[in-house]
Amino acid sequence: MSLWFVFALMTAAAIFAVLWPLGRGGRPQDDAGETAVYKDQLTEIDRDVAAGLIGSSEAEAARVEITRRLLGAVDNQRDPPIASNIRLRRLAAVIALVGLPIVAVALYLPLGSPRLGDFPLAQRIRAPDVTQPLDNLVAQVEQHLEKNPTDGRGWNVLAPVLARLGRYDDAVRAYRNSITYNGDNAERRADLGETLAAAAGGVVTSEAKAEFERAIALNADEVKASYFLGVAAEQDGRTTEAASIWRAMLAKAPTDAPWRSLVQSALARVGGSTAPVLSDDAVAAAKDMNETDRGAMIRGMVERLASRLKQNGDDVEGWLRLVRAYMVMGDRDKAKSALTDARQAVANDAERLRQLNEGLKNLGLDG
Repeated sequence: MSLWFVFALMTAAAIFAVLWPLGRGGRPQDDAGETAVYKDQLTEIDRDVAAGLIGSSEAEAARVEITRRLLGAVDNQRDPPIASNIRLRRLAAVIALVGLPIVAVALYLPLGSPRLGDFPLAQRIRAPDVTQPLDNLVAQVEQHLEKNPTDGRGWNVLAPVLARLGRYDDAVRAYRNSITYNGDNAERRADLGETLAAAAGGVVTSEAKAEFERAIALNADEVKASYFLGVAAEQDGRTTEAASIWRAMLAKAPTDAPWRSLVQSALARVGGSTAPVLSDDAVAAAKDMNETDRGAMIRGMVERLASRLKQNGDDVEGWLRLVRAYMVMGDRDKAKSALTDARQAVANDAERLRQLNEGLKNLGLDG
């Protein structure tokens, strides 16, 4: 309470220092004495003229100036004193002195926390602070979760951070707790599988593969799980199966999918073509054709693809198929021409241009 009293005294002193001049009246002017001085000056000018000390023209100019000042002093004597201004200033000072504290208290009581207790220094240090190092923040979250192990949201936030820090075993435990307390879904299962693979040095273990399969069972379009199932097949030597998985992903993916270039690179790594597989009818027909007819059929398909791309140049995957087809046919000049046309078609779309260049690198061309 003594601290509040000191603050009140300081506030009152500051207000008095500012408002004290407003309550003081102006110093009265002695207008009668000023009039007498001007009259004496006129008399003195007459004596100086009589004594020959100044000329008549200089004396006349002096009389005019002194007379002007004398008339001004006489007018001031006739004006009534302005007492109302002094009263207004004193009233403003009183209102400010009393009103300001009342307004301050009226605002503080509903908006402030006058009954809030002190916040110990130790608790301030433990409070979350975004300026602290990431390890400190993680430690604080872990301490919170030790006391509140069923906080699913906390586990969901902590798990990817632990994985980013390379603490894979802790991240696996956090993802499992997130699934337990937040519920099962494809995304959490895929994240858990990815973390298990990272803990094994990038190898998709049987445990990680099981998590990816659970994710696909929950959502057949889960991208991360599908990609890593392809990686698992590749690591097991089943490159055809891996290529089939990744080719199916590309077939369903939108052209602006951010992971498209990654899957294309993986597909090129196992020797898979990004071109769509021919239908069963087309394959059966091709088997019964001689070499000339088969070549004509392929050229016709390529020409139709090139014609379609002239109408719709945004299909990056189509351009890559066309360039690859020309290269397979041994027509490198047409491949280079298609490459130039493709870059012109997507020149105004930075993301499609990046995808095109990545795909060209995978085809062995300069991207």
